[in-house]
This record gives sequence, C-alpha cells and structure tokens, in this order.
Amino acid sequence: MSENLTRGHRASGTALARVKGVPPWSVLAAGAVLGGLLGGAYGVVKTPTYTATSYVIAVPTDKGDPSAALGFAQAYGRVATQLAVLGDAQVWAGVPVKTLQASVRTATSPDAPMVAVSATSSRPDRAADMANAVTRSLTRHANDSRNSTHVELLSFSRAVKPTSASSAPATVTGLVGASAGGLLGGLVLLVRPRRSTDTARPASVPGPATAADVHGQL
Repeated sequence: MSENLTRGHRASGTALARVKGVPPWSVLAAGAVLGGLLGGAYGVVKTPTYTATSYVIAVPTDKGDPSAALGFAQAYGRVATQLAVLGDAQVWAGVPVKTLQASVRTATSPDAPMVAVSATSSRPDRAADMANAVTRSLTRHANDSRNSTHVELLSFSRAVKPTSASSAPATVTGLVGASAGGLLGGLVLLVRPRRSTDTARPASVPGPATAADVHGQL
C-alpha cells in the first residue's frame, strides 16, 4: 500500500508540474478559441432580424417659414414613438402597440428637415409594414395641425422589404466572442498566484555565551 501511495504522490506531483509548466500564451489562446466557438454558435442559433426604414420630410406651407420646418422635423421625430401615433399605426401594421414601442426607432438630422422611421422584426415584410404604418400615422397627425404650424409632413421614401438581415452574422459574433475570451484569459493570467522568488532564509541561532559573560551574570 505504501508503494501505491508513493506512486500516487508522484503522479499528482508530475501533473502539478505539467500545469505549472504551461506557457502563459496558451491560456490566452484557449480563451480566444473557446470564446470564438461560443460566439459563432450564438450567431448561428440566434434568429436573424431585419430592419426597414421609411422617410418623411417637413416642408413649409405658403404661409410658413422655411427655417421652421427643421425645428418641426425634430419635434415630429420625438412624437413618432408616442402612444397617440402608435395607437393608429397598430391598425395598419397588424401588431400590438407594445410591439411597435419595442421595435420602432426614429432619427432626425440637424441639417435637413427629415425624419427616418426604422422598424426591426424577425420577418422582413413585417418590418416594412411597421415602418410604413408609423410614418403614415405620423403624417396624418402632423397634417391635422398644419393650419396652425404652417408646416406639413410629406412621404419622402417608403420602406421596402429588406433582403438581408441587419443582425450580426456568425462570423462577427465569433470574432466578438474570441476577443472576449482572450480578454478573460488575460485577466486570469493577471490574477493567478505567482511563484515566490525569494528563498527562505535559515533562522539565526544565537552563538554560545562566552565564559566572561557567564561569570558576569553570576
């Protein structure tokens, strides 16, 4: 039995020595490879999403000021995602208001009186329908008050059915995962315990007392 215990201690010591002998770069490489595999698998399994965008433009009426159209375009961009506009858009889009609130985003330009309405969905046709429904509702609400604002909203470009997904492909998610895995591997190297390079010094033993010192103490 003592021989088996001795062999076990030797085997564990050999395995520990092998682990300690692993070069640091291998931890980074392992983290990058594992992260890349997980990221690529996520990109393959995740359902792709599609984004469609429609545009409306604010133009002044005969009594309007051209410079005012830019300011109203900024305001309409904020109003487009409000419940008053989305409540009418849900009828034309065929989806509930909550879906529109989660899927529709707007963007405006500080240089042009234009509003971009983007909708995202797992179905390309539904993305286009939601974007067009929101711009239709926004245009109707804006033009109801054009006699007081002297600015009307016109359709500039309708959203079309997207042909390619807007979500990141598996190659991109794989690269992101590899970068994250390499970063985690570097953090592991930073927090791992390091070998102590200082050698233990032997304890100092006081020398024997001389005969004169002993005699003085007596």
